[in-house]
Amino acid sequence: MSRRLVITADDLGREPGTTEVIVALLAEGHISATTLICVSPEAERAAGQVRHTGVVSRLHVTLTSEGGLPRWRPLTTGATLTDPDGTLTDDPFVLGARGTAADVIAEADAQLRWMRAHDLTPEAADSHAGTLYGLHGRSWLAETLGWCARHGLAFRLPRDPEPYFGGPLPPPLAAAHERAVAHADALGVPIPHTIATNRRTARDLGGYERLRDDYLRRLAALPEGTSELFLHPSRADAVTGPDGIVRTWETRLLRDPVWHKALDSEDIEVVAGWWH
Repeated sequence: MSRRLVITADDLGREPGTTEVIVALLAEGHISATTLICVSPEAERAAGQVRHTGVVSRLHVTLTSEGGLPRWRPLTTGATLTDPDGTLTDDPFVLGARGTAADVIAEADAQLRWMRAHDLTPEAADSHAGTLYGLHGRSWLAETLGWCARHGLAFRLPRDPEPYFGGPLPPPLAAAHERAVAHADALGVPIPHTIATNRRTARDLGGYERLRDDYLRRLAALPEGTSELFLHPSRADAVTGPDGIVRTWETRLLRDPVWHKALDSEDIEVVAGWWH
């Protein structure tokens, strides 16, 4: 069995700067997939631009706003998803404490309908800020997997979570993860073998080379099967706070000859999805 890797740029449509970078990376062939935030004011323009690349973006189910940006509004009127002003909170733990499965699935449905109405037919979905996984309170994984099965969607749930978490899961989380994987298999929802991303801040990393070295180590450690590496490339002026510089480092990584040489030397096949 060979090692295959989906290289995904998350957050298409987040704001114009991120859209610009992701569309350019798609055109240059440096990424093989992207995920779209449908609730952003930038979403319609982003959808139009990505169609020209020939890559069909996945649905990035978005239930929270982003710090540093005007708050987004859901496509539904689900009361448990919003603050009193009708906007999505930017705190995943607030959502995790009050959201209901009915409102979550209704919003996911509305976002999927939005994509299809804009001539985008996603084959898979995933979760912006990880809100569907129960990492911030309530888990809606069982309901989400049932929703994916009904719509014929794959879902970003790692079969092996250790590379993402950096080690074994705590026993309660490990048991919940095992149940979710079994549920995905029983429903026929395709999931990747494992997933990887950068979870450290600019202060933790200290510089671009440290970020690149970390990704190179992750690349060398990829198991057989199809895995996913998801990044958040953007421009420095598009993201406020310390996260902005890390996003520019990820943009640089995807264009770095050292990275591309490693993909070749590790004999990694870059593919569009783990469900093919």
